[in-house]
Amino acid sequence: MVTGHVFIATSLDGFIARENGDIDWLLKHDQADEDHGYDAFINEIDVIVMGRGTYEAVRSMGAWFYNRPVLVLSRRLAQQDVPQELSGKVRFSDKSPEEAMVMLTSEGARRAYVDGGQVIQSFLERDMISDMVITRVPILLGKGRPLFGGGPRDVALAHKGTRSFPSGLVQSHYEVVR
Repeated sequence: MVTGHVFIATSLDGFIARENGDIDWLLKHDQADEDHGYDAFINEIDVIVMGRGTYEAVRSMGAWFYNRPVLVLSRRLAQQDVPQELSGKVRFSDKSPEEAMVMLTSEGARRAYVDGGQVIQSFLERDMISDMVITRVPILLGKGRPLFGGGPRDVALAHKGTRSFPSGLVQSHYEVVR
């Protein structure tokens, strides 16, 4: 079965976006001259699985920058055609996380980058995440869309390492304990 992996940034107080979905605070802290490990991470990924909110946020940033196939899990978008400029790069699906991972496995995928708060939460609830790299950005938003919260059970994690960057970003790697 394809394994799920997370690589995401949060505010220091645990939010991935403002309440309206805006990630302007994150873009202001983007340090192009620092290697935060994304290139090494994405080089090991076969496919990206995200939700509608993440898809729409990425679309609003301009040119599509993913170089891996993207599966967007959304009941609403599954009823629409993929925009012409993303044909062959993006698919919309209303499949459950389990159904999506079975489909991706049958297509030969081994490692999936799981992105977006609600999608990450739903995959964690189903024990479908292997590890997470979480980068904390030195800003307090006070309120917004949380990365975690409201899960039906505890999810045990094993800390694999933490590193800090001159920009103030702090990145931790956790393995999900089964």
